[in-house]
This record gives sequence, structure tokens and C-alpha cells, in this order.
Amino acid sequence: MEELATIGVIGLGRMGGNLALQALEKGYNVYGYDRAGATNDLLAAGLKNCLTFQELKDSLPHPRIIFIYVIAGPIVEAIIQEAAEVFDPGDIVLDGGNSYWGDSLRRYRMLKEKGINFIDCGTSGGVEGARNGACFMVGGEPEAVQRVEPILKSLSVPGGYVHAGPPAAGHFTKLVHNGIEFGMLQAIGEGVDLLENYRDQLDISGILKNWNHGSVIRSWLVELMARAYDDRGGFAEVPSHVEDTGEVNWLVNDAMNMEVPIPIIAQSVMQLIASRDKDKTWAKAVAMMRNGFGNHPYGPNEFIASYRAYSRIGDFPRDL
Repeated sequence: MEELATIGVIGLGRMGGNLALQALEKGYNVYGYDRAGATNDLLAAGLKNCLTFQELKDSLPHPRIIFIYVIAGPIVEAIIQEAAEVFDPGDIVLDGGNSYWGDSLRRYRMLKEKGINFIDCGTSGGVEGARNGACFMVGGEPEAVQRVEPILKSLSVPGGYVHAGPPAAGHFTKLVHNGIEFGMLQAIGEGVDLLENYRDQLDISGILKNWNHGSVIRSWLVELMARAYDDRGGFAEVPSHVEDTGEVNWLVNDAMNMEVPIPIIAQSVMQLIASRDKDKTWAKAVAMMRNGFGNHPYGPNEFIASYRAYSRIGDFPRDL
């Protein structure tokens, strides 16, 4: 463990900063680099702030262990390219963000040509996990992974570490994890929508808390839903527009290429997009086509709605 007592962290935002704080509390020597600099909390906790890549390199003992926690995309690419020029053979570069697994495989191969080890590390648990114990899904060559494994296990919750497979496996596993997350979010959201639309007023706050005590669907997501519902006093003041970074779109595309059907995950992505269309243009287009082929009316129509009430399948009560 002594040889792993000093680490570098590139990116000191919500994830990287909180992971650094956790590492400092557990006795690691942590050197950090961020273009915006280190926060006062990090400096007070003992983080050594580096102003350049070169300073970070010079501060770390060889072989160096460097964690990258920045948003996926061009920033990661720029950091990896600089790492290839600055760091030495034998050093380990670990990308803990949500990079696409195909990019991680390419970066692994590029760094390997220079003798630098690359590990892709999907990280789950959010900011709270980074601060108090995360869930790590790791991809990489066994020898390199074995050297960082004690660190990752010490920064994870019990059982929250897995060496998922060879290079790129960690980020692919995290991508699948995120797709499952989208499906679960959508299912919970639809369930709460049903509760809201029940014929009588329900104790939704109490129901959500009840579900998290012994039910099959108990989960952290249900807990978060209950907490937010209470904090916001329901849904009246909550906008329906849901943003996301678009990363699960990669998974939908991968599934198409792999010819693996993922209808629930794919539909959950579509529903996110639908949430942003305030005027529901897609619905207007559907209405236009229905009017065109069947002369169906535009907008609400009580006569047609009365038919719909009697055409539902199942034992739904008719006395609404």
C-alpha cells in the first residue's frame, strides 16, 4: 500500500474533487491539477495544488498513478494527448469519467505504444459516492489494474469494485449501467404519474417511503424520488424538461450494431427527448396525419374520449 500512497487527480470538480477529499481523509497524498485551480476545501484538507501538467508529473513518484475526472469528450482527448507527451513508461492513467468505450480502447492502444498504462474506470454513485464510497467498474490489463486495485477498493463501498474485463470493458459496463438507469428512471416516473392520476388523492409521499421498506422495487432512486417530492411539495413547480448528456445514445447505437434489442432503454431515451418539446410538435404531426386519413378532430373531443373510456382492456373501473 505504501507505493500507492501518492496519487494525482486531474479535474477537481464535483466528482474529482470529492474523490480527492475522500482519498485525503484516508491518508493518501493527493496532488491535483485543474485549470480552475483547487478549492479552499481541498487545500485545507491537504491537497497539493499543481499549476501545470509538468508540475503534476514532477510531484508524483514513478510509476505515477493519475486519475482523470473531467466530462467526456474533447477535454478528455486533450488530457490524454498531453499525458502521452508528458508522462513516462510505466505510469498509469485512469479515466474515471463517462467516456465512450470505443474512445477508451483507442486511447489505451495509443498510450500502450508509449509504454503508458491506461485504465478505464466507470464510476457510479454520483457526488455522494465520490465523497463517501463509490462504485467502480474497471477495464484494463491485469498487471496495471492490480496496482490500482487497492486504491479503488479503499475508495469504494464494500463490494463496489469489479475488474469487469480487458481495456474498454469498464466504460462499456458503465454505459450499460447508465442505460439500465434510464429505464428505471422512466419506469418510476411513469408509476408516479399513475399515482398522481388516480381517481382519488393518494398519499404519494407515504407510498414512496413505503415502497422503500421491504418492497421488491426498493432502491436509491425511489428514495431520491421521495426526498425530492417532499422537498418540492409535489410537481406543481417542477419543469418537465429533462436534460441529459446524450451518452446513452451511444448505447442505443451500439445495440443496433450488435443486433441486441433494448426496447425499454431506447424508449426511455426517446421519452427524455419528448420531455423537451414544450409544444409537442410530434403530437401535432400525429394529429395532422390522423385528421388526414380518418378526419379525426384536432384537440380534445369529449365524444371520442367517451368511447376511449369503454375500450380499455382489463378490469379498470368504469365508474370514473
